[in-house]
Amino acid sequence: MQTDLLQEARRQAEICNACRYCEGYCSVFPALHAERAFSDGALTQLANLCHNCRGCFYACQYTAPHEFDLNLPQALANVRQESWEDLAFPRAAGKAFQKNGVLIAVAAVLGFALLFWAARASGSQGGEGFYAVLSHNAMVAIFLPAFLFPLVSIGVSLRRYWRRVEAGPFSAAHLVVAVKQAAHMKDLKGGHGDGCNFEDEDRFSHARRLAHQAVMYGFLPCFAATSVATLMHYALAMPAPYGLLSLPKLLGVSGGLLLVLGCAGMIRLKLRSDRALGARGAFGGEIAFVGLLGVVGFSGLVLFALGQTAAMPLLLALHLGAVLAFFLLMPFTKMAHGFYRLAALAVNARN
Repeated sequence: MQTDLLQEARRQAEICNACRYCEGYCSVFPALHAERAFSDGALTQLANLCHNCRGCFYACQYTAPHEFDLNLPQALANVRQESWEDLAFPRAAGKAFQKNGVLIAVAAVLGFALLFWAARASGSQGGEGFYAVLSHNAMVAIFLPAFLFPLVSIGVSLRRYWRRVEAGPFSAAHLVVAVKQAAHMKDLKGGHGDGCNFEDEDRFSHARRLAHQAVMYGFLPCFAATSVATLMHYALAMPAPYGLLSLPKLLGVSGGLLLVLGCAGMIRLKLRSDRALGARGAFGGEIAFVGLLGVVGFSGLVLFALGQTAAMPLLLALHLGAVLAFFLLMPFTKMAHGFYRLAALAVNARN
């Protein structure tokens, strides 16, 4: 990691540790105040605990033009961003996406969509619905490795993270505490439960927490829809297509709607936010990730609505291209931050 980013974060953390005005703001400050010296691993842990709500910045008496010139949200965001790039597996892919996220995401979606469109000629083997365009076996052959790759990649990254922060033995009880905090987005509620100042200095809002929850609780039903459909196909001998009131469709449509609304809300908030309080050069990569996730949800909904029309093969190629791009790029996008923050919350619970 860049030494200058760590040194600046260490300088600011030491000042915050002496001041202690923001003690109850979020999980960062109790953890910060428990330290006496800030190792690189401790700074990485603090950075991944931070949810960038920015309340501490607007409450701080030592921001510019004070000579201390504190901007802790940005200092931790820079370390956090560098940690994601440095811990990514493979590392080169993590750095490449953060520098050219929008271009890579668009190219991946369109490129994979073209491949699916070209492959449709081999898919018409008497199947019904989508399988008339691309066979079930072909879909499994493509998406199974694409699903396993991010699991392996993120697993390696989290192992590296655990070692860097010197977390020690892992306990399921600590994970339970972390999952509860993540489910409620506790640290996005602000120090006094009024929300965070992400949009404006004088405006407290829960909009960012609600947008994050919409994305999370939208993605989970979408993933569950695929899992249930797989179970129905293999265990219950009930292959697709499924009816409107089937569990896969109900989960997929409801999850897709939440996903699109959450992504739209997050993009709106990011466009209105002060970029000087976020990680340097990370804005494009963040927008690319949220946009890609939104395209996955939106293309799925459009495919559901127009799946019985002549446009279905083209819409299917675009949707599958977006899904494949999402899974293959997931370890290098901001999607990985959910796993790092869950790990950071587990480490914090352990301490």
